[in-house]
Amino acid sequence: MKIEMLFENSTAWPVGLHSDIVVSSRVRLARNLDKRPFPGWAKKTERLALMEEIQGAVEGLPEMRDAFSTRMDKLTLLEKQLLIERHLISCEHAAKSQGSALVINPAQTWSFMINEEDHLRMQVILPGFQLQKVFSLAAQADAALEEKLFFAFHKKLGYLTACPTNIGTGMRASAMLHLPGLLLLEQTNKVINAVNKMGLVVRGLHGEGTEAIGNLFQVSNQATLGEKEETFIKELELIIEQIFQHEMNARTILRQEQPELLLDQVGRAYGILSHAYSLSTKEALTLLSLIKLGLDLHLFPEKIKTTLDNLFMEAQPAHLQREVPNRKLTTQERDHFRATLARARMRFIPQPALLR
Repeated sequence: MKIEMLFENSTAWPVGLHSDIVVSSRVRLARNLDKRPFPGWAKKTERLALMEEIQGAVEGLPEMRDAFSTRMDKLTLLEKQLLIERHLISCEHAAKSQGSALVINPAQTWSFMINEEDHLRMQVILPGFQLQKVFSLAAQADAALEEKLFFAFHKKLGYLTACPTNIGTGMRASAMLHLPGLLLLEQTNKVINAVNKMGLVVRGLHGEGTEAIGNLFQVSNQATLGEKEETFIKELELIIEQIFQHEMNARTILRQEQPELLLDQVGRAYGILSHAYSLSTKEALTLLSLIKLGLDLHLFPEKIKTTLDNLFMEAQPAHLQREVPNRKLTTQERDHFRATLARARMRFIPQPALLR
């Protein structure tokens, strides 16, 4: 599979359980080969040998038939940024070159990063609230690869990883949550602080060190040692269910008790996206988040979902740059291009129902 085909696939997520709030569920497992130096300490020849061994094993999985497989030094900077925006690689892996590789299935639900911080980081991501399923799929791939690769494992500590915070299960489970209702009612910080006290971590759109733009928050487990993977998954599920209920309550309040606030915010977002001539990434995604809230609360017809999902992805910097392959856009040009794209797409979205 060529990378052009990967990027030509629709960026609209299928509908999953509670997908109006829980955008996606993800499980990532970190593994290292036994008695081999971690990528950060390995020599170039060692990294290359490890890459070829692991890449071949991953490509042999039944789920990776017709997969996109490449060395990181074969990708351009733009291609790497596109993969980040689609949540298929980490920012750290994008910085890798010789001795690192990547394997992604055509549906873009399985991603294997080779020689990132660890020898192998396998990720499964699905739409909606499906933590149990993504864990099951990740465990399935883990078991299959362990028959071909000997992973570094300590009988007391568990799986050994380059970063001590990942030792044990080597697992990071997370859910991407869309929380505009809590933000409009100024309850977001309260919920985030409560989640942090429970031992979980709240991050931004693209994970660690990134901002929660578009009212999207990534909630994940912090502990990886001392419990089984199933226990961490169940604990995370309970917290996600609580956050989901808080967001549902906030949306009910907006709809029934503060409709003017809801209609004003959705209406302003609709007006700006329909008429603006310059939009930054942050502003565009925040406005699209409010349109998505309006869709979830039945202010727009369901048929606009695909248009909205695609626009959310297309408005990000690398996806805009991909449309202008011959030269690098300046920030000002990109903001203008983003606004032009938004105006064109908004012609297919009718005004909010309650504002007519």
